[in-house]
Amino acid sequence: MIHHVVLFKFNANATPEKIETMASALAGLKDQLPGITHYVWGPSVSIEPYGKGYTHAFIMTFDTKEHRDAYVPHPLHKALVKQYVDPICDDGIVVDLEE
Repeated sequence: MIHHVVLFKFNANATPEKIETMASALAGLKDQLPGITHYVWGPSVSIEPYGKGYTHAFIMTFDTKEHRDAYVPHPLHKALVKQYVDPICDDGIVVDLEE
């Protein structure tokens, strides 16, 4: 099992509506691509002062490395990033953990 963790630092163009639209589009990938077993999204609720401007994150869980490896270059994923993520994000961090 692979947990794909992505953190977002939004820019001035990121309205709450645009952020929610992006999150919904990402959630929709679970129903469109094989191997995604879980998706959770939201703003940081950490009480620690180490967020460095990263305010939101998602965790997408894949049942195998092969499904994660197919997701990253998949045309649906690439199109979603171009349409919804790039216009409102200044930076992102991706970390994958194997369970």
